[in-house]
Amino acid sequence: MIRTNKELFNYITNLVLSGSDHSFSEHHFAPSQEILIEGKKVFSVYIMKSGMVKCYLTTDTGNNFIQEFFGEGELFGEIELMDDSFSYCTIKAIDMVSVYKIQKSDFLQLLDQDKKFNRLFIGALISKLKYKATRHSYNQSHTIEEKLMRLKMKFPDLEKVISKQDIADYLGITLRALNRTIKAMSAI
Repeated sequence: MIRTNKELFNYITNLVLSGSDHSFSEHHFAPSQEILIEGKKVFSVYIMKSGMVKCYLTTDTGNNFIQEFFGEGELFGEIELMDDSFSYCTIKAIDMVSVYKIQKSDFLQLLDQDKKFNRLFIGALISKLKYKATRHSYNQSHTIEEKLMRLKMKFPDLEKVISKQDIADYLGITLRALNRTIKAMSAI
């Protein structure tokens, strides 16, 4: 649920600390601040340094659907940048967030010149695809109770870190359905 990429994080941090790559800049965002906005042009790639963000899109019914939560080392903006398209999702800070930001031309140059970074980038894309395919398949074939139990097993402090509305948006259900499910599960 809260995705991280320690290997990419360590590699980027070492690049920044070594001074060998000055194309990364560090930026900070307050809780609820939008970093990328759905439907807007993307000019940079962001790599999470600390904190947590949610990646969501607004459905045709006007509801939010949270695709993923990103933590340390996860990147975003890369697909739109490579595809030269508008942002598919909004990325919003959940708590205080720090990111490394790299402009498109510098990012593309780094991909061309740094084989290790290129492999880490491809690995990150593969990981995102596998995660989404597995998650959506699971969500289609399991009940709300099963999905919620699975989340709570993986993240025992889930409700302390993520709001109920965000949990409902992540599961693709209403807040009312989530509350009913929690109540029914606690009665067992």
